[in-house]
Amino acid sequence: MEATGSVGKAPGGPRVLVVGGGIAGLGAAQRLCGHSAFPHLRVLEATARAGGRIRSERSFGGVVEVGAHWIHGPSRGNPVFQLAAEYGLLGEKELSEENQLVETGGHVGLPSVSYASSGARVSLQLVAEMATLFYGLIDQTREFLHAAETPVPSVGEYLKKEIGQHVTGWTEDEETRKLKLAVLNSFFNLECCVSGTHSMDLVALAPFGEYTVLPGLDCTFSKGYQGLTNCMMASLPEDTVVFEKPVKTIHWNGSFQEAAFPGETFPVSVECEDGDRFPVHHVIVTVPLGFLKERLDTFFDPPLPAEKAEAIRKIGFGTNNKIFLEFEEPFWEPDCQLIQLVWDDTSPLEDAAPALQDAWFRKLIGFVVLPAFASVHVLCGFIAGLESEFMETLSDEEVLLCLTQVLRRMTGNPQLPAPKSVLRSRWHSAPYTRGSYSYVAVGSTGGDLDLLAQPLPADGAGAQLQILFAGEATHRTFYSTTHGALLSGWREADRLLSLWAPQVQQPRPRL
Repeated sequence: MEATGSVGKAPGGPRVLVVGGGIAGLGAAQRLCGHSAFPHLRVLEATARAGGRIRSERSFGGVVEVGAHWIHGPSRGNPVFQLAAEYGLLGEKELSEENQLVETGGHVGLPSVSYASSGARVSLQLVAEMATLFYGLIDQTREFLHAAETPVPSVGEYLKKEIGQHVTGWTEDEETRKLKLAVLNSFFNLECCVSGTHSMDLVALAPFGEYTVLPGLDCTFSKGYQGLTNCMMASLPEDTVVFEKPVKTIHWNGSFQEAAFPGETFPVSVECEDGDRFPVHHVIVTVPLGFLKERLDTFFDPPLPAEKAEAIRKIGFGTNNKIFLEFEEPFWEPDCQLIQLVWDDTSPLEDAAPALQDAWFRKLIGFVVLPAFASVHVLCGFIAGLESEFMETLSDEEVLLCLTQVLRRMTGNPQLPAPKSVLRSRWHSAPYTRGSYSYVAVGSTGGDLDLLAQPLPADGAGAQLQILFAGEATHRTFYSTTHGALLSGWREADRLLSLWAPQVQQPRPRL
């Protein structure tokens, strides 16, 4: 059926619906609401809160980030940093020129202390040596971007092949060599958290260098990341966002009518889980890729074109969770920032796959020490992959007991007091998220992210844009980031602005 509701047939301006109230959806809404051409705009959010995978919670007497943690690359080219600065949400240090010029290469800083499962501390000199090797190889993986072919399909296989060659040149005793491999294994687990994947063997080598790292020393929001999305929300006209309104199916390429709009037809009708329907000219879909993967067969009617559906299946989407532990007294040094955990007898060159229930905690990379709130001391652990998803199935008590045993073993102190409480994220179980963020998986390319970003229908310039796609998984060079998500929301808003108000200068978001 031919799409109706072309640009000339929308009395009073087009009706636009945004599905998802994360930073991509809010960014699109903010851009459109700042424009007189879009008086009819709604954002449907499935949950009771805005922010999506940005989620700050009041806990332990302060604010902790259950979702997005850092602004990655806080510098002039980062729209999240710029917006946060304009809202006055960052401190002097974060805003300093010095901070913005730091080049991290996207690599995590070295640990302040490294504990082995034997209960001994690992020499930080040895850790630094292995970090230099590991991150040097990670940098090399980015060089295959324009190569005619790659030696192996995945980042993990490349790293293992190169490390295997280095090992043959190690001259230390057997014990030191095993410890080096165990430290490297910890860096592999860390990289899984960074990439949001179960294994680096799942991450495609050729396109890996397409991900772009911005300059700037990663920084946090002292009062919570969600302050940013709250400010964006507050700038929208009242009642723009409708909460607890999950969408069931987007019916498109139709000719839908609504009693409230006599004589008008709409190409899209958005059907909600509660039976409500919204007839619109355009819908901007900003739901997480994990949700799209799960609902691919029912979320669009008619189904998506085969190649777009295939792109959704192929792009990677994994889980990276946090486990917060609250302590009465810190067992770490006052200036400690990052605690690394190293499991003896592990090696990235060996495929060890013990049962999840017996060894899920071995994927834990260690803990970031959060700034102390008054007299409260909190560690934030990171864990990725299938182990992370298994952790979500356990009770708080099981996680607390397990990690108490891990910390007693690692510190060599069997009397170490147990944490007072635990809080954790469960992004894989979250029904409207189903994981943390995207990566370019083996078998996919950056072109698949571009394909996911293409609006529908895809049949040339004459057809009206009916479904537009935004979200971090639609940004080819900034996937997995909040700034990628925000830019994608702006991109789709601009697409509609160029359709309805091409002659008007596009405004900055209203602050």
